[in-house]
Amino acid sequence: MRKTLLSATSAFALTLGAPVAHADMAAAEKWINEEFQPSAISVDEQKAEMQWFIDAAAPYAGMEINVLSEGVPTHTYESEVLTKAFEEITGIKVNHQILGEGEVVQAVQTQMQTNRNLYDGYVNDSDLIGTHARLQQAYPLSDMMEGDWSDVTSPTLDLDDFIGIQFTTGPDGKIYQLPDQQFANLYWFRKDWFDREDLQAAFKEKYGYDLGVPINWSAYEDIAEFFTEDVKEIDGVQIYGHMDYGKRAPDLGWRMTDAWLSMAGAGSKGLPNGVPIDEWGIRMEEGTCNPVGASVSRGGATNGPAAVYAIRKWDEWLRKYAPPGAASYDFYQSLPALAQGNVAQQIFWYTAFVPDVVAPRSAGNNTVDEDGMPLWKMAPSPHGPYWEEGMKVGYQDVGSWTFLKSTPMDRAKAAWLYAQFVTSKTVDTKKSHVGLTFIRNSSVNDESFTERAPKLGGLVEFYRSPDRVVWTPTGINVPDYPKLAQIWWQQIGDVNAGTFTPQQAMDRLAEEMDITMARMQQADEAANVYGGCGPRLNEPKDPSEWIGKGGAKAKLENEKPQGETIAYEDLIKQWQAN
Repeated sequence: MRKTLLSATSAFALTLGAPVAHADMAAAEKWINEEFQPSAISVDEQKAEMQWFIDAAAPYAGMEINVLSEGVPTHTYESEVLTKAFEEITGIKVNHQILGEGEVVQAVQTQMQTNRNLYDGYVNDSDLIGTHARLQQAYPLSDMMEGDWSDVTSPTLDLDDFIGIQFTTGPDGKIYQLPDQQFANLYWFRKDWFDREDLQAAFKEKYGYDLGVPINWSAYEDIAEFFTEDVKEIDGVQIYGHMDYGKRAPDLGWRMTDAWLSMAGAGSKGLPNGVPIDEWGIRMEEGTCNPVGASVSRGGATNGPAAVYAIRKWDEWLRKYAPPGAASYDFYQSLPALAQGNVAQQIFWYTAFVPDVVAPRSAGNNTVDEDGMPLWKMAPSPHGPYWEEGMKVGYQDVGSWTFLKSTPMDRAKAAWLYAQFVTSKTVDTKKSHVGLTFIRNSSVNDESFTERAPKLGGLVEFYRSPDRVVWTPTGINVPDYPKLAQIWWQQIGDVNAGTFTPQQAMDRLAEEMDITMARMQQADEAANVYGGCGPRLNEPKDPSEWIGKGGAKAKLENEKPQGETIAYEDLIKQWQAN
C-alpha cells in the first residue's frame, strides 16, 4: 500500500503504443521485441502466451473497461504503457486510473456498500483479504478460474510462481485476489558511513559492540543516538540517526498497522500472521474465522505492554533522533528525506521507493556516488525485545487484483484478462525492472536481476533469501479493514500531539476496535453480513487473567537488552548459504 504518487514514467510510454488497425500477432511481436525484454521465458514462449490472449479476448474486442489502482511506479507503467500494449494485442481498451491509496480503499468500500459498478477491477491491497473473504462481495478467484472464467484463465498463469499467493488466500482456502506488485518494509542504512573506520572505532568504544546492521531495537536506538548526538555532522552536513513521520493523518495509521507492533513483538508466533494474536493485536483462535477481541481484557494485545512499548519508542525516536519537523510530516512529506543524504538509517522503509534512491545525483539523489552506485544498503528490520523466533518481523504490501460481484460478468472477465496480462511471464520481468516490486519467483531469479543486483542495494538478495517469508501483510484476523483501519491514526496522532500517553491512546484504540467489532457481530448474527465469520467477542475479564497467560505478553523488566548487530557481508553470506 502505501504509498504513493512516485514518478517512474517509462520513456516507452512516449515511443511505443501508436495504435494499429487491429489486434493481432504482429502487434504482440512488436511489443515482445521492443518492450517486453528481458523476460524469464523465451521469445517463442512469449509469442505462444500472447496468442492465447488474442484468442481468449476475441469475444471482448472493442470493449472499454475501467480499473483503478494507487500510484506506485509499477502502476504508472501499467497505466501508461501496458494499457496500450493490451489494447493493440487484444482489442480491449483499458482506462487504468490512478488515485491515492485512501481513495482506492474508499472506492472499493463504496462499490461494496452500494452495489454500483464504479470500476471493473481494482488493485486492492491484500490487507483486505479478511474483508473480502467474509463480506462475500468479491469474486472468489479459485471458483471463477475453475468455473465461469475458465475460458479466460490463462493456462500459463502459474499461480505457484507468485511469491505472495498465500497472502491473498482466505480462511476458507480460496484465492480472492491476484498479486500485481509486492514490496517489503526493510531497514535502510548508509553503508558508506557505517564502513568508516573512525566511526566504527568510536561506536565500539562507547557501546561495546560493533557498528553494523542492528538485529534488535536496542542496537537501532544506540546507532540513532550515536549519529545524532556524537557524529552530528558529515562532510559539512548536519546528520540524524533516524527518520520517521508523525502527522495526524490516515497514513499514520498505516505506519502502525503495517506490523509496527509485530516488529516490537506484540503478537503471537505464527506465519504469515500470529496465532491467535495478529499484528493488530486482534485475537482469533486457531481453526476459527471469528475474531474475539483486541483489548487485553478480551484476550487481545492492542493495548498490552509490548504494543505500548512500540508506540512509546516510535514517539521517542521521532523526537530525539529524526530531522527537525519530522514529527509534523505526513507519509508523503517524509519521502524525500533519505535522498537528501542527511539520515544514517531508517528502521522501516518501503522498498517501493527504491526508484527514488537509485536515481542519479543529477536528479537530486545524494545517496548514490558519481557512477550511480548506491551508498546505502537495505537489510532485515531489527525486532523489539518482545519478539520471539517464529513471529513475523515485518510487513509486505501485496497490491492485488480484486473483482467485485457487482461488476457485470462480461466486464469482470475482460478485466480479469487485463490483470493476467500485466502479471504474465511475458510482461512481468520487464515490469519488475521498472517498478522493482517483485511478484514472481521466475522474475526475481532471472539472470537480468543477477546482473542488476549490485545497483539495487540488497533488494534482489532479500527477495531471493529465505528470510522474505517473515515479512507478511495484514492477515485474516482483521474482519473489516476499511472500518478498523480508520480508527488507528486518530489515536496514534494523539500521542504525537501529547494529548494522551501511549498507554492511554492504546487503551482507547483497543476499546474503539472492540466497539466497532461488536457492531459487526450484531450485523453478522442478524443478517449474515460477514458470512458467519464476523467477530464473536469474548466477555471482558480482568486483564490479569490474560496477560502472560496466553493473551498479551507480560511487561519485561528490561525493555532494552544488550544491542546486537551483524556485519552486512555476513548477513548476505547467510542468505546465500540458505
